[in-house]
Amino acid sequence: MPRTTSQKKKLFALYQILYQYTDDNNGLTMTEILSKLQNRGILAERRSIYDDIEILKNDFDIDIEARKTTTTRYHLQSREFELSELKLLVDSVQASKFITEKKTYSLIKKLEKLCSKYEAQSIQGQVYLTNRIKSMNQSIYYNTGDIHKAITEGKQISFQYLTYTIAKEEAFRRGGAHYQVSPFALIYAEENYYLLAFDSKTQIFKHYRVDRMKNIQVSANDREGVEQFKQIDMARYTTQTFSMFGGEAEKLILEFSNNLIGVVIDRFGKDIPTRKTDEKHFQVSVDVVVSEQFFGWLFGLGTGARIVSPQSVAERMRKSLEDVKKIYEVAESSQRLLKDAGL
Repeated sequence: MPRTTSQKKKLFALYQILYQYTDDNNGLTMTEILSKLQNRGILAERRSIYDDIEILKNDFDIDIEARKTTTTRYHLQSREFELSELKLLVDSVQASKFITEKKTYSLIKKLEKLCSKYEAQSIQGQVYLTNRIKSMNQSIYYNTGDIHKAITEGKQISFQYLTYTIAKEEAFRRGGAHYQVSPFALIYAEENYYLLAFDSKTQIFKHYRVDRMKNIQVSANDREGVEQFKQIDMARYTTQTFSMFGGEAEKLILEFSNNLIGVVIDRFGKDIPTRKTDEKHFQVSVDVVVSEQFFGWLFGLGTGARIVSPQSVAERMRKSLEDVKKIYEVAESSQRLLKDAGL
């Protein structure tokens, strides 16, 4: 083997060994480094390793520190990602419902390779997937690739859309007929991954759960809805839309108890203007896509939140609550009749 090739191999192996076996708290002695190189079939002299370490430090700007105690140990000081950053990424992968359990383990294993084996052990200690709700659609990763391709090339896509039967079995909506839409953006919201796409037939933007899309095909047809998409402020759009149910946004005035200010900021952002109405309440003016999901969010805040205007939306909420109330009244009446009949 030519000397230059052998030297490059040794240099790369040395970097790999330092990357895998050292960090700020764990180092290797020169004897240990030589031993690990030998395990890889590379015989080297101490003097050459000293030179290689200097090359890695000076020519490749790799942060290697030699610490002297009873012996000298070499540490790789810095990496592309800090351990706290990797743990944050691991938490995000675990929390993402649209990533399957199998792919979650695979991604975490890849993240572990970005730190030393000792730091990887601390990452493994925070991995808990048992009984977590995860997507069952492994094809989501190919789906996002096809969608990105269509967005980049400005093309439409077609796909079939999944739902579930009462028996918890997969079934296609529309009897398996293909949807044809113009994709514009992928949105992570409400713990799911959604496609924002323009429907040419209805001339509106709609959302589709990416993990429920199957058999995606990139069409030769150019996208439609380009001008309409330019009118969308994506930052505002995601705060207006509840549970990714589409529709026209309406300007609402909402009133909240002062103790709910944190909830309001979490939902609409810190920049939302607020107006004090009395010592215990404040109001906000927001654009919201009004849906049953929005009413459900508001109802979850109890008596601390109400719709001030428009009155038509307040009436819709009141009717929605009345409809829910009737369901329980009917159920309660049925139970009394069965009890009276001795059943």
